[in-house]
Amino acid sequence: MLVLALDTATSAVTAGLLRLPAVGSPEVLAERVTVDARAHGELLMPSVCSVLATAGASMQDLDAVVCGVGPGPFTGLRVGMVTAAALGDALGLPVYPVCSLDAIAHQAGTGSSLLVITDARRREVYWARYDQCGARVDGPHVDRPLDLALAGVSRVAGAADALAVPVPVVAPRYPDPAGLVAVVAATVRARATPGPFTPLYLRRPDAWEPGPRKRVTPV
Repeated sequence: MLVLALDTATSAVTAGLLRLPAVGSPEVLAERVTVDARAHGELLMPSVCSVLATAGASMQDLDAVVCGVGPGPFTGLRVGMVTAAALGDALGLPVYPVCSLDAIAHQAGTGSSLLVITDARRREVYWARYDQCGARVDGPHVDRPLDLALAGVSRVAGAADALAVPVPVVAPRYPDPAGLVAVVAATVRARATPGPFTPLYLRRPDAWEPGPRKRVTPV
């Protein structure tokens, strides 16, 4: 199976084409990860076209799309999700959602407890905690770095520089195509119906619907 993986939940614009065998880990045929927090809309589709061209494949060769659904800031996250949904609809492909923090955790590996954090802006971070087997046991949440409970955390992956306390840091910093696909590999192989394609914003939007106009009392 050929799977297109996308993620724009962080400042990295991620696109990759992978071959998913019947057994074993996904094989990355081509990937492009560009760190630019202000250019998700400009970079994503050119990145998709680039990885397809590098691998000598076309849109019609795809069997599925995998997309990170956050948590992430509204502006960037919606670029990847809208693109994935549009490709899925146009090509008649299933689109599988993945928590972007889970993709980072998968690539960080197992063996000890792990905290994954990404930049939420506004001096806050998105975070989730994983046990030694790689299972998510808390989160995702959004909080200030100083409010994170680090007791029992052996490693940190992602935007570890946001923490004021030194904790061993492991790769990766951003979600990558291999991690995104690996998280849902069994579901994709089974061609199961994807779960709800719902963004994990974790915050209310900045924009609010205008309320009723205030009544002006004549003087």
